[in-house]
Amino acid sequence: MKFPQADVWGAIISASHSLSKKKSIRATDLIGQPLFASEQSWNNEIKVWAKDKYPELKLEGSFRLSYNGSVFARENLGVLLTFKDLINTEGTNMVFRPLSPELKSELYLIWNKYQTFTPIAEKFLDQVKKAFENHALRHKS
Repeated sequence: MKFPQADVWGAIISASHSLSKKKSIRATDLIGQPLFASEQSWNNEIKVWAKDKYPELKLEGSFRLSYNGSVFARENLGVLLTFKDLINTEGTNMVFRPLSPELKSELYLIWNKYQTFTPIAEKFLDQVKKAFENHALRHKS
């Protein structure tokens, strides 16, 4: 089941980093910057987004948890490429800047085709379905 919203990709950087002044980050802005990202996103989403600039980008380190990469960004050691709102930048010396052109990842709730649910799990799934349907009805053009 597809979620009504998608995750938005961007850069987490120190507020003192030169890129923090920009409203959004382009692939050309990242050339020469030490970059941090999950290995999966580096080889998939970031590669597709950066297109012909991808070979010029330098992955300094990969992390399974974005929080670990945010420590390096906070210390101004590089740029973390991750989802918006995954790292709380409020009240910190870090900022989030969206990628441009915009990069989004769709979200899905998945389960086995012939899954048997407990009554509470069935109720949860029904509530999620209703919430998604209501969201779609409220946001129809």
